[in-house]
Amino acid sequence: MRKALVPILFMLLSGCANSEKKSSPKEGIWQARLEVKDKQILPFNIELSHNEGESIQLKILNGEETILVDEISVEGDSILIKAPVFEGYISAKLDSEYMDGVFVIESLDRTVPFEAEFGIEERFSNVTSNTTDATGIWETEFSPGTDDSYMGKGIFSQKNGIVSGTFRTTTGDYRFLEGVMDKDSLKVSAFDGAHAFLFQAKVTDSTMNGVFYSGNHFKEPFMAVRNENYELPSPDSLTFIKEGYDKFDFSFPNLAGEMVSLSDPSFKDKVVIVQLMGSWCPNCLDESKFLVEYLKNHTTGDLAVLALAFEQAKTKERALKSIQRLKDRIGISYPILLAQYGSYDKEKAQQKLPMLNHVLSYPTTIFVDKKGDVRKIHTGFNGPATGDKYEEFKVEFDSFIKELLSE
Repeated sequence: MRKALVPILFMLLSGCANSEKKSSPKEGIWQARLEVKDKQILPFNIELSHNEGESIQLKILNGEETILVDEISVEGDSILIKAPVFEGYISAKLDSEYMDGVFVIESLDRTVPFEAEFGIEERFSNVTSNTTDATGIWETEFSPGTDDSYMGKGIFSQKNGIVSGTFRTTTGDYRFLEGVMDKDSLKVSAFDGAHAFLFQAKVTDSTMNGVFYSGNHFKEPFMAVRNENYELPSPDSLTFIKEGYDKFDFSFPNLAGEMVSLSDPSFKDKVVIVQLMGSWCPNCLDESKFLVEYLKNHTTGDLAVLALAFEQAKTKERALKSIQRLKDRIGISYPILLAQYGSYDKEKAQQKLPMLNHVLSYPTTIFVDKKGDVRKIHTGFNGPATGDKYEEFKVEFDSFIKELLSE
């Protein structure tokens, strides 16, 4: 991969570059590539088009998921691509058929080498015929044999060598994964503007052994066995109110700086859904979109949603800006309170909410009945990438909310 030519702060967008003629990237499919840990290449596809007035629109293609990116600027031979909702951005040198630069998340001090090449429609290149089929359910252990071990459920479908699916865990899913079976090697990836995931594994008829890469800052081994009957622990059994606490309550500021508490009169005699989330979190984005749609289709004065944001942004101002951007982009009408900024550390989050046994995941969803009692806590969120599981969740969610409202 070529060495990144663009500094993080994208200074090439200023100064003499302003006087240069803008480069015009070609319309169509590009193969983009991130250099993750161990110099492994994480590929994904983008589709680029020009709108009226020469503005650029880009789509990130992740299997069944298409992410529209419309915050793009070109100055001279430099391009800046801002991820929708999330903080991450791509800063690159540009000509008509090639980009060379970096993917950056400033608050986490992460910089990942990036390049893209026009006209390559496949996700993974130089793939030979496949000899193994990954279709099915896989009982998966990440970081096996260590203190950091945790379980997952692989759900994959393979057709003509193309593999799609995801890994579910107790804290959420690993997005829409897509890739190939290259002989007996599974290669699947996802990029959503926040997370860059690459899974590589050797596959037999009954086993899978590989490595999971998250950007260029983290990797871990995983192993899996076929098990069509495998299921993860119930997400409703992992987080609970500790003994000695009668109520779930808190007091955090809203975007206007006003302190809001669950014990405020505005929530009296209402069913309240409390969402622990962050504007940086793709699984939280999936849940937020679901809640926005649910409230739109179920208008009742007896139901309220309240979100507590745990932000990675280093300053309060940036955290508030990120939350407002999220609200504006997907149309969130319910209040989002700033519970923490500078870190989304789960132990610190649990200290802010001492009545919980732990904060295991973002998102975590707490269901409070009209009497103010916690009736259920749902850890994590398995979104649209999980297929039937997501459809089951929607039915169960609606049924439970209707039960609480009827009391």
